[in-house]
Amino acid sequence: MQDDLYARGLALRKQVLGEDHVDKLLAGADRFAMPLQQLETEYVWGLVWSRPGLETKTRCMLNLAMMTALNRPNELRLQLTTALANGCTKEEIVEVLLQANAYCGGPAGVDAFRAAREVFAAAG
Repeated sequence: MQDDLYARGLALRKQVLGEDHVDKLLAGADRFAMPLQQLETEYVWGLVWSRPGLETKTRCMLNLAMMTALNRPNELRLQLTTALANGCTKEEIVEVLLQANAYCGGPAGVDAFRAAREVFAAAG
């Protein structure tokens, strides 16, 4: 079962995040970091992201709100890039970040908008 979870998770992870990104993560994982990569691939991607209840785009938008709430700007930048690559528009992202700002507070919202501005500029 675990091999199946890993294979399913790895395929979905590459589809959503991009094959190059995932390959770099796995290639850079040493003996210390590899157990985390395996857990992420099996649990997050093989069990959770692969569930049929939500579309990938919706999951991306949820992650934007959660990374804003948790004040994780580095992960938020990755999730912003992922959201754009998976069909979220800049307008939808703005609405998600405004909603998160309303519930998480101004400092979290300001940091999220700052990260989004950086990602949008890099994306063109």
